Amino acid sequence: MAVIKPFKGIRPPQELVEEVASRPYDVLNSEEAREEASGNEKSLYHIIKPEIDFPVGTDEHGEYVYEKAAENFRKFQEKGWLVQDDADHYYIYAQTMNGKTQYGLVVGAYVPDYMNGVIKKHELTRRDKEEDRMKHVRVNNANIEPVFFAYPDQEELDAIVKRYTVQPPVYDFIAPGDGFGHTFWIIDQQEDMEAITQAFAAMPALYIADGHHRSAAAALVGAEKAAQNPNHEGDEEYNYFMAVCFPASQLTIIDYNRVVKDLNGLTPAEFLQALEKNFVVEEKGADIYKPNALHNFALYLEGKWYSLTARPGTYDDNDPIGVLDVTISSNLILDGILGIKDLRSDKRIDFVGGIRGLGELSKRVDSGEMKVALALYPVSMKQLMDIADTGNIMPPKTTWFEPKLRSGLVIHKLD
Repeated sequence: MAVIKPFKGIRPPQELVEEVASRPYDVLNSEEAREEASGNEKSLYHIIKPEIDFPVGTDEHGEYVYEKAAENFRKFQEKGWLVQDDADHYYIYAQTMNGKTQYGLVVGAYVPDYMNGVIKKHELTRRDKEEDRMKHVRVNNANIEPVFFAYPDQEELDAIVKRYTVQPPVYDFIAPGDGFGHTFWIIDQQEDMEAITQAFAAMPALYIADGHHRSAAAALVGAEKAAQNPNHEGDEEYNYFMAVCFPASQLTIIDYNRVVKDLNGLTPAEFLQALEKNFVVEEKGADIYKPNALHNFALYLEGKWYSLTARPGTYDDNDPIGVLDVTISSNLILDGILGIKDLRSDKRIDFVGGIRGLGELSKRVDSGEMKVALALYPVSMKQLMDIADTGNIMPPKTTWFEPKLRSGLVIHKLD
């Protein structure tokens, strides 16, 4: 069973939400954050990317930078740019992209559920990234940004969400840059909150969709606080961390593509010939070719697009990891032909989220920066959940979720 609870959210006043809200800390660099926050002292970047308040080149992992985040968080509350609700609530956060809306429930997720596997992972985390976010949670004593969960569709929850979302929202705005819609409601009826808690209690698992490092950091800090409290009882606020939970059927995973700097000593003709051992290779010309099914790939090389279809016998549909196109391409192309064995550390490869479009791949090859590009068919939510359920881990750079959660709509304090 999944344990959740409502919480007293810290939120911007309605008239300030568009000034406060920001993109997540990990989707832009310091200079991009500095530019987006320029002239806006209320931007959440001053809390989640506090290095922007220091000279260019400042080490974002310096202790004084984390302290600046906490100072700014206090300042935002003192000035009334962030205000804590006076009662526990669940919240509804809806995102609209390309005419499609997904409705998430903002909840306090249970730290022990992360530790015991009720909250399921599908990616490995890096300790350095965990420690960065742990320092940020510790110094602020809060989850400033939410994590992104999926849950198996549940009709009772759909009905509750529908009742609230026909009412006027608390926030409703189009984010600059991406043009996506962000809408927010407060669930304030006690019987609805109890029904939501009970509906989650009937679920065998929740699934991390995006935010594995934030999830790990939040849970580890919660566990630290429990260990440090001699009077720990288990119902303290630090036993929970903030998550936005969406029905799995509403979520969109888009492609996550690869670009490579060289052909590992091969000529283009030799590379294409090597591909034919495991793939049916078809030249498609100069117009962009998009993979049309699982096990079909698009390759861009020397101004031309190619269709690659994995030959039968090169993958195992009964293996939850082996069936993934990211596994097939990693084993048979990146490692087997191009000699790229570690996707996390090899400097010859880079990754491009599908939100940028396949034109970004050809652009990077045509510029001479990269030699070849590979586009993959996106992973399905079913594949992700099957992998998490079987205790497996996806290869690196497999899933890209859009739209990203906007930060700053609500914050969860740990006391």
